[in-house]
Formats: sequence, structure tokens, C-alpha cells
Amino acid sequence: MIYLVRHAKAGHRERWTEPDELRPLTKSGWRQAEALVELFEDQQFERLISSPYVRCVQTLEPLARARSQTIESSDALAEGASTVATIELMLKAAAGGPVALSTHGDIIENVLDELTDRTVPLTGPVALAKGSTWVIEVADGSFASARYLPPPPD
Repeated sequence: MIYLVRHAKAGHRERWTEPDELRPLTKSGWRQAEALVELFEDQQFERLISSPYVRCVQTLEPLARARSQTIESSDALAEGASTVATIELMLKAAAGGPVALSTHGDIIENVLDELTDRTVPLTGPVALAKGSTWVIEVADGSFASARYLPPPPD
């Protein structure tokens, strides 16, 4: 299983004056990130992998702390990354067991387009809310299904 998480709520891009990759979570974003610990309490993760952007890493930090796991960084999850690189990372990571990936809306949109092109069944609304998760099942090295989990309340 792949848990593809859109980063939690971050400050407004338009108001942020520093490089965008440094834009952090807001207070409500931190509450969403903390809520992922409970949301995923019954799920084992072999790896936690994030876009190198601060807001994506911060989204997985409470989960990593709660499980004493480290967060790996991958440019294949960064804004603007190629869909080919993202899909390759997802399938490779899933081969080692359940994985949580934290990324951006554009990456998730590209992944969903690819899943649709591959006729993978999608359950739930095709949505990209901040803090939401797409749970993607992989079987025999291929995507089998995907379902939407709305974001935890903030």
C-alpha cells in the first residue's frame, strides 16, 4: 500500500517572501499533521518519504516522531517533478512494504491522471484537499486500486 499524502495547510504562497520550498505549515496545518498519527495508528509503514519542501516534511514529522522513524527526502515528490520519476519511486518504495509519501497537489494530480490512463479504479471523489490522502494498492508491481481519504479536521 502507498499512502500518498498531500501536505497539510501551509501559509499563503502569495504572502510568503522567502523561497517557496521553505514555506512552513500553519497552525491548522500542524493540527492536520498531528491528526495523521491517529488516522494511521493501525497502519505499519516501512518507509516515510517526502518532497524536500519544508511543508511536506513537516506533514510527516508527527508520524515519524510517534513511530521513531526517519523521513527520507526525494526530488521525485517535489513540485514540478516528472510523473515518470514519481511513479517509479512509488512502485519501487511499495515493493518494500507499506509506505507514506508526502507531496504536492500537482504531483498527486499527475499520479491520478496516470492511474486513470492505466484504468485503475478510483474510489471516492477525485479530490486534492490539503492534508488528504490517496491510498493506492499495488499488486504484482502494478497499481490495483486507489481510494480517497479526506483530510483530518484542523
